[in-house]
Amino acid sequence: MKSLAEIFGIEIDTPELFQCALTHSSYTKEHNLPETQCYERLEFLGDAVLKLSISEVLYKTYPQTREGELSKIRGVVVSDNTLADIAKKIGLDKLIIMSKHEEKQGCRSLNSICACSFEAVLGAYYLDGKFDKVIKFIEKTFKPYIEEVSEHFEKFNAKAILQEYTQGLTKTTPVYTVISQSGPAHKREFEVEVQYNGEVLAVAKGLSKKDAEQKSAYAACQKLGII
Repeated sequence: MKSLAEIFGIEIDTPELFQCALTHSSYTKEHNLPETQCYERLEFLGDAVLKLSISEVLYKTYPQTREGELSKIRGVVVSDNTLADIAKKIGLDKLIIMSKHEEKQGCRSLNSICACSFEAVLGAYYLDGKFDKVIKFIEKTFKPYIEEVSEHFEKFNAKAILQEYTQGLTKTTPVYTVISQSGPAHKREFEVEVQYNGEVLAVAKGLSKKDAEQKSAYAACQKLGII
């Protein structure tokens, strides 16, 4: 709890909430504990806390931007990739409690687990009465990510741009196919190709299928001269 409070810079008044926020379901199963003692319920709450906070930041930061664009920016900013990146940078991943088996499998570094635990901690702070302080933490921590997405939005929205372009031509959509996978389970790399009308437009690699698809779409958009 001391380490967690130092990471977030917010004091903790209800330790049991945060113990739960850091506990993966594999640990509760391993020790025959109630399912509600893992982070999943707090993650559900934290997801809402995060989206509300980011929505407020975007609303104030970009007063001339339409809601549709704000929603797209928020979608990228609150993605598992972003949350996991933050969780690893601040050292939250090292505090997650999981089963011995999951630990041996290297699951501590999985983006999905890091992201879920991060959201669960936000949910715990909300219930601990620290919502105002959490908003300030989120605003400061996510600022560079928001600026990056806003400045290079086409890079993060390439799949939607490519689909809109192809549908405008022939009313058909691009097809994404995983052509190879490599690396251990906790650090799997995917190679994806994107095809349109039977032609391979681009191939790219990423640490998740979505990431690889987005990168291949961006490469395809560049090839087609859309962006």
